[in-house]
Amino acid sequence: MDKMRKAGRPRSFDPDEALHRALMVFWERGYEGASLALLQEATGLTAPQLYRAFESKERLFERAVRLYQEQYGFAMRSDLPLVEAVGDYLERAADEFTREPGRGCLVSTGLLATGKDAETAAVIVRAERDQALSNLRDRIVGAVEHGELSREIDVPGLARTIGALLQGMSVQARDGADKRELTRIADTARILLSAAAQP
Repeated sequence: MDKMRKAGRPRSFDPDEALHRALMVFWERGYEGASLALLQEATGLTAPQLYRAFESKERLFERAVRLYQEQYGFAMRSDLPLVEAVGDYLERAADEFTREPGRGCLVSTGLLATGKDAETAAVIVRAERDQALSNLRDRIVGAVEHGELSREIDVPGLARTIGALLQGMSVQARDGADKRELTRIADTARILLSAAAQP
């Protein structure tokens, strides 16, 4: 009977495990650095098996980004005043970006400069970054409405500044910065934001 088995996925194939292994490759290497050979080696699948399971490298990356957000993503706390929430958010980033299994943020640095072959994947992470920026703007608007910040504050500018800090921390983590070094960025941001919040 086994000899009659058609060629296909290995009997032990676990799509969730394969996806997680692919995520680790994308997280370490970025989209364009994650070659088909590396993805095959990580998942234990042949190229045809990989495409049958995940359709394309772009769809595999899209699912990996979704899994990354579910398992490793984090948001700003809504139960703290804005200054404390931003400090906590960046401190969490300092911790998350410097611990295993990956360094930095897949969404921030997994795909920046890109060629035409990666345009679909670029759209995927850009959409995630845009959503994060929108969430930051909403949080700041709420802080203004509750009197935590002046109504003169540049809401879009502040949101982009916090987003840029987060993305910069991801780059520095990829370059080897440790948790202590990144936490200093969070501490400095808290001080600057506290000063800006003073009436």
